[in-house]
Amino acid sequence: MTGQYERELRAVLAGIPKGVDAVTRSCDAVAKARARQVIERPFLVVRAAGSGMEGSGDLLALRGDLCFPIEVKTSKKSKLYLSGRTWDQYQAMIYEGQRCDLMPLYAFRLKGVRGDSWRIFRVEVGKLSGRLGMLTRRIPPLPKTRNGKPFLDWEQGMPLHKFLALVCRTEGGNPVDSLSKRAKSVDYETEKPKEESQMRITDMVHL
Repeated sequence: MTGQYERELRAVLAGIPKGVDAVTRSCDAVAKARARQVIERPFLVVRAAGSGMEGSGDLLALRGDLCFPIEVKTSKKSKLYLSGRTWDQYQAMIYEGQRCDLMPLYAFRLKGVRGDSWRIFRVEVGKLSGRLGMLTRRIPPLPKTRNGKPFLDWEQGMPLHKFLALVCRTEGGNPVDSLSKRAKSVDYETEKPKEESQMRITDMVHL
């Protein structure tokens, strides 16, 4: 069953319009606009050999400026605790992240929710340089239990559309802000004729 959601996420990260639209179908206009930025700056997404080979995650998302090993998890419950095999996977991702200066990610899909059902977490691997270092301040790490053990809490993750806006934004500006301004301008221009029409009717009444 996880394979279905791997394919869903792969289509989004690869910037396939149908895939992006399918995942954001029940999202609001702003979330949809953020997610669709990946269509302009897509990733090459490769399924790891054997899916889950130690430290590689299930998917590998590559682009000229970034590379993320991604472990995909799905559940009907908002919290997912790591133990046994899943704990070993987590430890392996830390090891490979430190060895190769990478930022491994967890993509956690909660079943049965409307809107953006994906949440993104980063695996803490220590200090990273360049753009990855900047992203560590924005992408939340896995939260920890009272005993200090990392786990997945869907409520504390970064929504996928915000993650896409973050890693696909162009230099020198935020496309989402520009889009929001254009949307407001369209709304204003739509309302303006109505107001002018009402004013003309009012003037005619006074005459």
